Amino acid sequence: MKYFQLFLCTLCMVLFSYTIEAQENTNQNKFRQLKQELATPNVYRNAAGAPGHEYWQMKADYKMSVELDDEKQRILGAHKITYHNNSPDKLTYLWVQLDQNMRAKDSDTYKIQTSEINEKTSFRDIKKMTNDFDGGFKIQKVEDANGKAMNYTINKTMMRVDLPTALEPGESVTFGMTWWYNINDRMKIGGRSGYEYFEKDDNYLYTIAQFFPRMAVYNEVEGWQNKQFLGRGEFALAFGDYEVSITVPADHIVASTGELQNPEEVLSAEQRRRYKEAKTASEPVMIVTQDEAEEAEQSRASDTKTWVFKADNVRDFAFASSRKFIWDAIGVPMGDKTVMAMSYYPKEGNPLWEQYSTKVVAHSLRVYSKHTFDYPYPVAISVHAARIGMEYPMICFNFGRPNEDGTYSARTKYGMIGVIIHEVGHNYFPMIVNSDERQWTWMDEGLNTFVQYLTEQEWERDYPSRRGPAYKMVDYMKGDKNFISPIMTNSESIHQFGNNAYGKPATALNILRETVMGRELFDYAFKEYSQRWMFKHPTPADFFRTMEDASGVDLDWFWRGWFYTNDHVDIAIDEANLYQMNTRNPDIEKPLAKQKNEGKPDITKMRNQDAIAKTALENDPSLRDFYNDYDQYKVDKGHQKDYERYMNNLEDAEREIVESGKHYLELKFSNIGGLVMPLILEFTYEDGSTEIHRIPAEIWKLNHEKISKVFVTDQPVVSVTLDPYRETADTDESNNYWPPQQENSRFKIFKQRSYWSSGENPMQRAKRMGE
Repeated sequence: MKYFQLFLCTLCMVLFSYTIEAQENTNQNKFRQLKQELATPNVYRNAAGAPGHEYWQMKADYKMSVELDDEKQRILGAHKITYHNNSPDKLTYLWVQLDQNMRAKDSDTYKIQTSEINEKTSFRDIKKMTNDFDGGFKIQKVEDANGKAMNYTINKTMMRVDLPTALEPGESVTFGMTWWYNINDRMKIGGRSGYEYFEKDDNYLYTIAQFFPRMAVYNEVEGWQNKQFLGRGEFALAFGDYEVSITVPADHIVASTGELQNPEEVLSAEQRRRYKEAKTASEPVMIVTQDEAEEAEQSRASDTKTWVFKADNVRDFAFASSRKFIWDAIGVPMGDKTVMAMSYYPKEGNPLWEQYSTKVVAHSLRVYSKHTFDYPYPVAISVHAARIGMEYPMICFNFGRPNEDGTYSARTKYGMIGVIIHEVGHNYFPMIVNSDERQWTWMDEGLNTFVQYLTEQEWERDYPSRRGPAYKMVDYMKGDKNFISPIMTNSESIHQFGNNAYGKPATALNILRETVMGRELFDYAFKEYSQRWMFKHPTPADFFRTMEDASGVDLDWFWRGWFYTNDHVDIAIDEANLYQMNTRNPDIEKPLAKQKNEGKPDITKMRNQDAIAKTALENDPSLRDFYNDYDQYKVDKGHQKDYERYMNNLEDAEREIVESGKHYLELKFSNIGGLVMPLILEFTYEDGSTEIHRIPAEIWKLNHEKISKVFVTDQPVVSVTLDPYRETADTDESNNYWPPQQENSRFKIFKQRSYWSSGENPMQRAKRMGE
């Protein structure tokens, strides 16, 4: 046994050594092409990153009726799905998503949650541990178009529907379902959708999504995308046309995906008049005022109304319903049509929501459309719901609630504006540019967060954006690598979800735009990608390839470093050496040599001036010879002739270099963090002027660890700053200076809270002080 164990240990050492040697013998250059990492181009997705000439995608149409039970907080529904097989494949079964099953009592979502007890454990944490909510779809029946029961199998959040006969290419099949589920209390157990209960007036505000069984995506990349929904990796959905009838208490107002088909049945004549006025108004028009909403809060209708909505070419459907809703709207010209930007909010959202929400929606549509494509849908809606930000086609649910006294902090205000921009922006990514969220969160969240940053900066100068600028990613990127996942990580396996899927890709795109590609090339390529993949299903490779193909910039090094690794940026100035060419002109070089070699302090000589009364030479003049009177810095005729001979042997171009008087600065750099990046250098000259030098990242192509470069200048450089505008996310700026600079840190002294530290926001304090 002992010898066998020794054999195994030896074998492991040999294999490990072989692995190390094999890695050293493969191409590890940071600029090698992304051939192995990306799928091979084909007739469905070509090498340029565009849909291929045989690209196809499925379509799923829905005709649905749902009822909101305001007494028991339930959704009851029935729908017919018509599924169009546009693939070249024969299908014997279909996969349907049952996302509400994430909240079933036996859900894997609860089972796989890690937990612990510590001083920060809250009642909400305990609630999650116990899970007594009866969630999940209650499927009543699944039947074909003729009402005949179909065989189906439920596997947690997925359901396989077995077809009695195979669905051939080019054919379609219609089948129906009936279901219901209990709506979750978002404020207690969380959730992307659910209800909020207002105890003061005994009312509910419902934000309803993932409320019906939805078709999974089938494509040539994944086959059926039937990866289980565990709660983090969001949705992969097919486009289709929807007709949805929503039955609610008669005193409710409904906001929904799509266009309202029966306004005469659910809106008053005055509300319809206001809606028409809003289409051409210069300011948002109140369709339901706060006074009217407060009056409705006190009512309890015993009858119902059915709101009917249609939506074409959308990938999903959601709605909100409450008797508490204030509703305002404004028309936004968009190409040859007018888009209705609208907001629905309870009085608890004011004054913030009345002042900002609809204007932020309109602003978002304008800026996003500028960078992508004209918004194609008829409406864009922002609904106020505490604590969440969530997106669906044409409608989104957004946080941002003032205090009860109507005041609010700057954080609340800008958080609300930012989340509305972000969630409205999701109409573009992924509602239209329809990436697979279940697999790649960054493809919608990262791209959307990037355009959100551009939109925020066009809202207000110096807008306090949380994400976008490179320096805001530094703390994350220099952290513990055990808790930093590469961006190209499946949604369910990401550490630090927000930084990884939102912040880092947004930062990467901003760096591409501002530093690597430039705005003109980037903006053209980004818009090309957006327009190529409108109403289609792109993959990461499609994005990477399009950005390169449309710009003519090789970005494989950038995708590899920023998206496939967790390396960080830390480039250091290791050494700086100043040079000036020896002109051989004795009239210039001799005085310079004298200045260099003489007049430097020498402590011994200084003290000997007084300590030695007379030297031997001073006492005995006979000791003097030629060298005691020889001046090595004096220019003689021989020096002049040597110089003339040297210059006469030079070509004109060489003579021009010698006589130019240029200065030479040799800089040596090291790449400590691993990510290769362009070098942005600011030179400060002797006269105080400055100059920026931008060196492409390809300077690292032959050695990604250490490089040197010589710069030729007209006057001496007295200092150099690397990355002066903080545009590369360099994690250690202390090594970015020559001569080195000491960066001072500041500290605060904390004392126990006193009467003047009351926790008021500035608006409350100003009110109290009468300002």
